Amino acid sequence: MDIGLLALFIPTFFLVSISPGMCMTLALTLGMAVGVRRSLWMMAGELLGVALVAVAAVLGVAALMLNYPTLFTVFRYVGGAYLLWLGWKLWRAPPPDLSAHGNTPQTRWDLALQGFTTAVSNPKGWAFMVALLPPFLRDDLPLWTQMAGLLTVIVVIEFTSLLLYASGGKHLSRFLARAGGANWLNRIAGSLMAIVGVWLAVG
Repeated sequence: MDIGLLALFIPTFFLVSISPGMCMTLALTLGMAVGVRRSLWMMAGELLGVALVAVAAVLGVAALMLNYPTLFTVFRYVGGAYLLWLGWKLWRAPPPDLSAHGNTPQTRWDLALQGFTTAVSNPKGWAFMVALLPPFLRDDLPLWTQMAGLLTVIVVIEFTSLLLYASGGKHLSRFLARAGGANWLNRIAGSLMAIVGVWLAVG
């Protein structure tokens, strides 16, 4: 990949990635609810989804989605409903033990699926990849070599941003623990997850 284009792509994608959005809000929520370590499973699913969206956008799948908006709308609603349901479960769950994360009914698969669903169902993510990636690709260089370079940058930056948000959520949970706010932790996290679900459905 062209070094000049790569040097321009890195700060551009970092600014977009670190901005608050559905995936970062989910990372913050799970950092509060289950801690950074268990949130890594959500991050794995989210990163897989982001990589899939990037590749699909370059290969033209995004154009297919634009030609059949009803299909994409249904997928968004299903993903949003799933996150709303998880938020409701979290809201009604008993107060967690803030001294030891991990007491959660969510399995690793549940966490990974949350991340993947949020990434793939995010219309803004698709629009961003469609608009951003093509200008950074050159016709005179192999497509897959360039995509490999861009995907490496995307995954590293996105993972860093997710870690920052999840760590922020964990610190917030510790603050609530010191302030005697254990009873509110699940409700705050559940509300944030429900907001992500609504955001996904109507965004």
